[in-house]
Amino acid sequence: MSGPAEITPELARSVGEACIGTRVQRAARSVSRVYDSAFRAVGISGWQFTLLMTLAGPETPTINELAARLSLDPSTATTNLKVLERRGLVAVAVDESDRRVRRLTLTEAGRALLAEALPHWERAQKASLGRLCEDEVGVLRKALAALAE
Repeated sequence: MSGPAEITPELARSVGEACIGTRVQRAARSVSRVYDSAFRAVGISGWQFTLLMTLAGPETPTINELAARLSLDPSTATTNLKVLERRGLVAVAVDESDRRVRRLTLTEAGRALLAEALPHWERAQKASLGRLCEDEVGVLRKALAALAE
């Protein structure tokens, strides 16, 4: 059995160049800055836009269901949702069939904010995807879907 590797500058550079985790994190931060900047005009972050848009769908998920859908820890989802709830953008209601369960819905104010945010999303989307050719966009979507599973 070999001992611990010596951490040399060459090894650090090699790992940094090869590490998919590092590359995904860097790309995510770079893309997030584009969306956060775009949504600043309507007073939300890119992450808040994602939460709100997820709640705009036909389902009324529980916090755990929303967390699972977005690959979040439920406590992280709760923390983020409380901010949106205090702003009147999200409502938390007792499930009609099981009073222990809480369901999330987008309020009319939340829908109005999303409508206002949509043109900003379109610009951020165009700016982000504009860095790639059409073929790269398809490959990226497919690769990200595979990594997210």
